[in-house]
Amino acid sequence: MSRLSRIEKAEAFQALHRAEGTFLMPNAWDAGSAILLEQAGFAAIGTTSAGIAFSRGLPDYTNRLSRDDNLAAIAQICEAVEVPVSADTENGYGRRLQDVRDTMTMTLETGAVGASIEDYSGNRNIGLFDIEEAVDRVSAAIDAIDASGIPGVLTARAECFLCGHEAPLSESITRLNRYRQAGAHCLYAPGPKDAETIATLVKEVDGPLNVVAGLSPEALSVEELCNLGVRRISTGGSLARACLAALRRSAAEIMESGTFSFAGQTIADAELSALFAKVRE
Repeated sequence: MSRLSRIEKAEAFQALHRAEGTFLMPNAWDAGSAILLEQAGFAAIGTTSAGIAFSRGLPDYTNRLSRDDNLAAIAQICEAVEVPVSADTENGYGRRLQDVRDTMTMTLETGAVGASIEDYSGNRNIGLFDIEEAVDRVSAAIDAIDASGIPGVLTARAECFLCGHEAPLSESITRLNRYRQAGAHCLYAPGPKDAETIATLVKEVDGPLNVVAGLSPEALSVEELCNLGVRRISTGGSLARACLAALRRSAAEIMESGTFSFAGQTIADAELSALFAKVRE
């Protein structure tokens, strides 16, 4: 991948965050899923550390997915598609600010033009990083992006809703605004599903807001999220989990009834082979 093409992708990704309206950024976990999402017409793709962890038989949100394994998967995804890719780099893989800088530098070297960083420590006994430390970590990530020469997009995440904070909404607003002041380009507080909470975040957070959708069948639609003022919609690990759910249903059918009706819902081998061969030309 040429440096110019990376810069062009980064600028295109930046433009999506600056434009009016809402754009979709579904999350892939390997090259094949990324190619199918690109073929569906999405303008950008995120990676999902949850999906990557699940593909390796690892639990999510426990620091079990190593930085090397995550970066290897991110590199494969970036190599497979032409659209901008934003990488899920969990909490930056390390307590030191230099760890965060190193992770961001290595992430951009995979071909990604965006990355996210969480403020969850990875230790349930500690919970969230202290806000001042978390702000410093966002600043360190921005420093690494600036030093790379690639105009990458940093998404800063407040994990308050996922970590059981006693006041997740107000704390998320405080943290996200501090992260914005530290240089973050996109803000994200995973967890809320209701329109009232999301509308409050859109109103009170001073920057483009990402909302994860697809966490439940009752999730707000793209149109509803757009009307609330959400700038970016991601899917997190939900698409990976949907694929695993289909696998489990199919396995149960074989074991319990000895039938193979799931075969009627697959993509033909020839179609997938032709698609992947074309992409790899």
